[in-house]
Amino acid sequence: MTSQDFNDHKLDDHAFNGRERNDHAQQSSPRDHTRPLKVGSVALGGGAAVVVQSMLNAPASDVAANLEQIEALAACGCELVRMAIPHKDYLDNFEAVCKSSPLPVIADVHFSAEIALEAIRRGAAKLRINPGNIGGLEATIPVVEAAGNAGIPIRIGVNAGSLEKELAACETMSLPEKLCQSAQGYVEFCQKLGFEDLVVSAKAHDVPTTIATYRLLAKRLPKVPLHIGITEAGTEFQGLIKSAAGLGVLLEEGIGDTLRISLTGDPTSEVRACWTLLAALGLRRRNPELISCPTCGRTEVDLIALATEVEHRIATLSKPLKVAVMGCVVNGPGEAADADIGVACGKGSGVIFSRGRIVRKVKEDEIVDALMEEIEALDSLD
Repeated sequence: MTSQDFNDHKLDDHAFNGRERNDHAQQSSPRDHTRPLKVGSVALGGGAAVVVQSMLNAPASDVAANLEQIEALAACGCELVRMAIPHKDYLDNFEAVCKSSPLPVIADVHFSAEIALEAIRRGAAKLRINPGNIGGLEATIPVVEAAGNAGIPIRIGVNAGSLEKELAACETMSLPEKLCQSAQGYVEFCQKLGFEDLVVSAKAHDVPTTIATYRLLAKRLPKVPLHIGITEAGTEFQGLIKSAAGLGVLLEEGIGDTLRISLTGDPTSEVRACWTLLAALGLRRRNPELISCPTCGRTEVDLIALATEVEHRIATLSKPLKVAVMGCVVNGPGEAADADIGVACGKGSGVIFSRGRIVRKVKEDEIVDALMEEIEALDSLD
């Protein structure tokens, strides 16, 4: 493959900025019409790339642990990070994290307008509040004014478990309608105060409820950027399935300006999952995509071990390549002809190919190293 051949086929992150060169490129979506704003240096809304974020789970008392976690999140592609401030005693720590963080830090505040005000003063790039549990609308006024003066946005986050009592008790509305009305009321309140730099989330742990809620929000608040997620989705296996099912539907419909895949586990897994989902939908791609067949009776190598090792070796690469590991000549290179690099395995051996063209044949124990060598050769052409 020549340098020009590779450059013609290579897809960088800019090509996946929410308008991949496919049918989506010609279609307007709800996210194209939301209000553009900035969280630190990160553009959000107004048709910008869907932003990947996560939340720190290191103790708020440990500045070093939080900064170490932010570095790990940044390394795997996180763009915004949220930090909880459970008590005013942790405000000094929050300030220290903000000063040293390579990513914009969002302050996550519940129950205390005082902490929200201090978080703004101490360097928050964005504020996440639920007016329903921060003391009501009146208590929100000074917070909104302070955010406006500081030039930072506010995410209004409403959840199924923290609706206003009147709405929660209403028997004539569905849960999606209640969540949407709650968020809409807060947005209108902030807008009357002259504050427009708003992001809204309205999450539930139930996938159909979440989808229905965000569809309503996109219709009723078409100018407001939406942060999407399935709250309390569970541990990694269940959480990934639920998040992919719900968020995949919304993203494909053009709904969602920023997302978090919430998992009970290591936050870096959330970030990798976000990028994998965005890549699968053709919205953004940052890392290599592994294409591998499910194996069958024709396979004459240990394909599962090979694919697992290749997945591990390419996980840290920031190249949007397609890498195929196919068990036999039936599935490769023909079925994976569009892969940038791949292998079609035979009996104890494999044929390395690049975009359908055979490069070389190697023994089974040389396959992974040979693939990595060819990937590095492609990298050198960039």
